[in-house]
Amino acid sequence: MQCIAYATADEYHLGNLCEDLSAEGYIEISLPKDAANILVIGTENSAKEYDSGMIFLFREGSVVFWNVEDKTVKNIMRLLERHEIQPYEIALVHWENEELNYRRGEGQSKLHRGEILLNSDLSTDEDILEKFAFSNALCLSVKLAIWESSLDMFVESIQSIPEKLKSRKKVKLSHADVMQKIGELFALRHRINLSSDLLITPDFYWDREHLEQLYDKTCQFLSIARRVKVMNEKLQHCMELTDLMRNHLNEKHALRLEWMIVILITIEVMFELVSRVF
Repeated sequence: MQCIAYATADEYHLGNLCEDLSAEGYIEISLPKDAANILVIGTENSAKEYDSGMIFLFREGSVVFWNVEDKTVKNIMRLLERHEIQPYEIALVHWENEELNYRRGEGQSKLHRGEILLNSDLSTDEDILEKFAFSNALCLSVKLAIWESSLDMFVESIQSIPEKLKSRKKVKLSHADVMQKIGELFALRHRINLSSDLLITPDFYWDREHLEQLYDKTCQFLSIARRVKVMNEKLQHCMELTDLMRNHLNEKHALRLEWMIVILITIEVMFELVSRVF
């Protein structure tokens, strides 16, 4: 069976989304009250008969499908478009997905060699919570993949600047352009380090040790901590370059002002001399 995750937007309107899904005949599944910003939907349209289909929708703009047939996946993805805030490009969404196989068997649930094993003796509530823990980590991974792609595009947009500076060529960037670049970097850094759970374990797992282990192991398998570290190092280098450009433009502006003052003083002196001579 298959578990697949997508990040389609910066955020979802979960309330309106829930109403639309209910109108389409999907069934909402309850989670503990401290599992905030998450909507869980059950569906009878399973890809394989060994397990019921389940969909986890995170307010942060990610969705995870468990054993859901392709036709239903496409239907949900189309429905999501009406409730997305700052949607991503469709090609990027499908390129940066995470896909894991899973099966049911004896013993504790775990992630082993890239495959999820779910305990076949779990109660329905326990099964949902374990799938939630795996889904939570997958959600972080696909969001991080989208941000990695955004950073790669940003790096590509400024990669010619160091070479131009090295060869003493003129860099055609205005002060407004540089400030926009700095704003993009700060926005991306804020998403990674402040507005997401990439750096900390969510509070939900503090008193649920087994679920925390599943979440942490999945995060380790997906190399989330290492990827975040690499992104922050890239962001730091980009910040240094944009700061260099901003300082360079400020110096040019200051030099221009100095020359304007010199010219004005020169003109004033010339007028003074002309008035004295004539």
